Amino acid sequence: MAEKLSSKAAIELEDKYGAHNYHPLAVVLSKGDGAKVWDVEGKEYFDFLSAYSAVNQGHCHPKIVDAMVEQAKTLTLTSRAFYSDALGVYEKFITEYFGYDKVLPMNTGAEGDETALKLCRRWAYDKKGIETDKAKIIVCADNFHGRTITVISMSTDPESKTGFGPYTPGFVVIPYNDLDALGKELEDPNVAGFLVEPIQGEAGVVVPHEGYLRKAFGMCKEKNVLFIADEVQTGIARTGKLLACDHEGVRPDVLILGKALSGGVYPVSAVLADDEVMLTIKPGQHGSTFGGNPVAAKVAIAALEVVKEEDLAARAQKMGELFRSEIEKIDSEMIELVRGKGLLNAVVIRPKNGKTAMDVCIKMAENGLLAKPTHDHIIRFAPPLVISEEQLMEAVAIIKETILSFE
Repeated sequence: MAEKLSSKAAIELEDKYGAHNYHPLAVVLSKGDGAKVWDVEGKEYFDFLSAYSAVNQGHCHPKIVDAMVEQAKTLTLTSRAFYSDALGVYEKFITEYFGYDKVLPMNTGAEGDETALKLCRRWAYDKKGIETDKAKIIVCADNFHGRTITVISMSTDPESKTGFGPYTPGFVVIPYNDLDALGKELEDPNVAGFLVEPIQGEAGVVVPHEGYLRKAFGMCKEKNVLFIADEVQTGIARTGKLLACDHEGVRPDVLILGKALSGGVYPVSAVLADDEVMLTIKPGQHGSTFGGNPVAAKVAIAALEVVKEEDLAARAQKMGELFRSEIEKIDSEMIELVRGKGLLNAVVIRPKNGKTAMDVCIKMAENGLLAKPTHDHIIRFAPPLVISEEQLMEAVAIIKETILSFE
């Protein structure tokens, strides 16, 4: 048996042989179970990032892992050149689960967004009657929909965008949470869709005003514009409802899912829509070798069953309220603001004595809790939804101890 790598050796290997497109905390993980992970030296941590909300059902959930292993022993991939005995069953399950006519299966969240953009444009030309190549899609400033060339073309984050042009045209950027700006752009008859995150995760868990999604949806309906919800990070019970859009009773015309759709054990994403939109794409016009493969199909069914069987949406709602109320009690000048929904939360950090959000995260890791800053001054806190109340309170104690240590 090969000797286990030390943390130092593992970091050196990644640094030498891997692209430098991430800047991780210096923690090398080798095991996960529920709401906890362990590094190669055996140190235990609470995971308060959940692989950016991919492991909502907890690390290595036995039901999901068993579904993956069982199918992997039987048939892993056929490509879509043939039918499989797993895909149709999954398609029926997920469309009934979320209440749509059809699903288009893909692998990653970025692919889901790309699929939704193609669907929107095709619908614009075939159904709405927009002149070819004239369709526009409204997006929001500070969005994060992935890192493909087309997706960064709509980004306002210089780090994501600068140096990768030329960019894909056809996007109109408006401020997030601004209905007046949306209304103004919707007057353009060439607008085909509005792509929006119900809560902006990468921007720092920015929660829009109550009623924003509902009113935006109504405005889109008035102008025959598709309301496209990117629920890759906010979906699958993370915010205290099955979908973040459910908080306002909004049923998107196009729904994009990923991350926790597999419970974090396999790349699975999906785009859901009704026939009028979905059937505008014909054979040969979009696809993926791995999209909808038998393993993905079985894994996604198991992952979605776990969400209902363990009532994870209600758990996220309850634990989220507890988390925010407890963090708000911490008496520190470093805590500028606490915000979130369900178990998707953020703490805005006010630098103190030269110490920033990254310093807080490094110290929290030393104390046994993993989280990561976004935009330098914001820490996102998003543990697996299976976390118990006792574990949550232990984690809050670590956060409190850490922040007060900077006083």
